[in-house]
Amino acid sequence: MAAAGAAKEWARHWQYAELPDLDLLRARYVRHTFPRHSHEGYVLGSVTRGIEDVGLPDGTVHAGPGSVVMINPEVPHTARAGVPEGWVYATLYPSVRVVNDIAAELTSLRGTVGFARSSVVDPHAARLIADVHRAAEEGNALAADSVLRVLVARLLDSHGTVLPTRAPHAAGSRDAVRARAVLEARMVRPPTLEVLAGELGTSPFALLRAFKKQFGMPPHTWLTDARVRRARRMLDEGTAPAEAATAVGFTDQPHLNRHFTRIVGVPPGAYRRERARTYKTHPGSAP
Repeated sequence: MAAAGAAKEWARHWQYAELPDLDLLRARYVRHTFPRHSHEGYVLGSVTRGIEDVGLPDGTVHAGPGSVVMINPEVPHTARAGVPEGWVYATLYPSVRVVNDIAAELTSLRGTVGFARSSVVDPHAARLIADVHRAAEEGNALAADSVLRVLVARLLDSHGTVLPTRAPHAAGSRDAVRARAVLEARMVRPPTLEVLAGELGTSPFALLRAFKKQFGMPPHTWLTDARVRRARRMLDEGTAPAEAATAVGFTDQPHLNRHFTRIVGVPPGAYRRERARTYKTHPGSAP
């Protein structure tokens, strides 16, 4: 497993080729902290030892053994140790398609579904998360797929909801959405906040407030997260970390390494090696 920076820490972030719409992370973190970031898909995590403090828009969740943390797509959050010995956990990152397909088959929920609660004490569901990891590590695709569906169905049945649409109506919301599009298009050489606000016909502080309200983080934090996401996609396709770093706007590979490791939980080199091992073992699954 890849080292995560501290002597007592370890982590493996990988993808099982037979379930391409699912990422998996097993790790122990002590000093590592995840800065504010979000995911395109869902986060389903269970702590097996210690305490994880997860910072969410509605407060901090103190997740211990037997609990399950559920984070919906694009919800900004942080994570850090809640006790000196850190935490050990297993996390699943199913895509939007996976969760919504299960919802369409088994529930009456329609639209983009999500979870109404951020954390629940559910030892059985926590064990199911561990069982998905175990089946994937053993190469048992039938079991991994089956248990994943049972887990998602259980959580949706108890905590499922339809996520509200977030169409921007107010001028500030529209400016935030336009600003995000500019940052996505000019990721390598983004404008300053003052220049960006001027292009959109607003003031820097008004744009800063609107962006944070719309996306849960200020533009510079969002941009770092977006760069890491794009770098992940490039690493998935086989791009070398140094090339991915400059392509997404980081000054060099150490700059990418620092932010990638903080947000993803493993260094980009370790992340890419796991992807390469997956596709080498199952060559037909390469993207």
